Amino acid sequence: MKLDRRQFLQLAGAAAAAPIFLRPASALDYPTRPVRVIVPFAPAGAVDIVARLIGPWLSERLGQQFIVENRPGAGGNIGTEVVVNAPPDGYTLLLVGGYNAINATLYDKLNFNFTRDIAPVASIVRVPLVLVVNPSFPARTVPDFIAYAKANPGKINMASAGVGSSPHVSGELFKMMAGVNLIHVPYRGAGPALIDLLGGQVQVMFATMPSSIEYIRAGKLRALAVTTATRSEALPDLPPVGDFVSHYDASDSYGIGVPKNTPGEIVEKLNKEIYAILVNPKMKARLGDLGGIVLPGSAAEFGKLIAAETEKWAKVVKFSGAKPD
Repeated sequence: MKLDRRQFLQLAGAAAAAPIFLRPASALDYPTRPVRVIVPFAPAGAVDIVARLIGPWLSERLGQQFIVENRPGAGGNIGTEVVVNAPPDGYTLLLVGGYNAINATLYDKLNFNFTRDIAPVASIVRVPLVLVVNPSFPARTVPDFIAYAKANPGKINMASAGVGSSPHVSGELFKMMAGVNLIHVPYRGAGPALIDLLGGQVQVMFATMPSSIEYIRAGKLRALAVTTATRSEALPDLPPVGDFVSHYDASDSYGIGVPKNTPGEIVEKLNKEIYAILVNPKMKARLGDLGGIVLPGSAAEFGKLIAAETEKWAKVVKFSGAKPD
């Protein structure tokens, strides 16, 4: 069939316009296949717990599986780099945590710049940490702990989820402000650290509340205080560390990030769905039971939170002299 000039121009114009109309449609249809949620730490830690709570809700709301994939190593940098290098199509998400803000100062050379290469999508939850000890440890209060630590400098082993993790820098902040000498023992994730704390191989840990609260409730760990400025509704009998160490305040915040240049429509859609999940009474109650405080908000607000945390922890990292393994 021979096309006249007019028909040819009409078909050519339609072909040129097609991608323009397809792009928004693809964002609106997102997701059309399973989505990976990269957790840069081992299973059983707070980052993993939050991801496995949010994943099924996103799967149900968006009609595709959100599959949690643990990629531990290098204090969270290996998993983060997986997302940095992933296609910016919304099918690889990062469970962002305080570790990203901390690593910006802790590591002199990274293959990425977090604030440049990862776009914030939505904050999820702020979680306190808990100063916990093995039940055989003699201290039952924070003043008791400080007194024992000063009488036994360098003899108390402090576990963490790894160099630069929230449990680590929260402990370093405590050491700095309370004037005690604790020996840092890093692990590859909160799960292994808690196992050795339960077994008595280490004596103390500033553990995230989601990863430790069941052990506390079961009496397998003794909690001395929470790290936030006020008491936690999940463990209301525990005083804040700040009651004994003036102005001490530490917590961790989690959210979702994506590779830079991910279409704005996809970021907006994810933010909207996560917001809807967080204001659901069942999810609020579940996160609250783990000690978390939900943080629904815009992508821009999450970006501001990351910037503030990066500035705060930079001071602690520099003071401690911490270096990556």
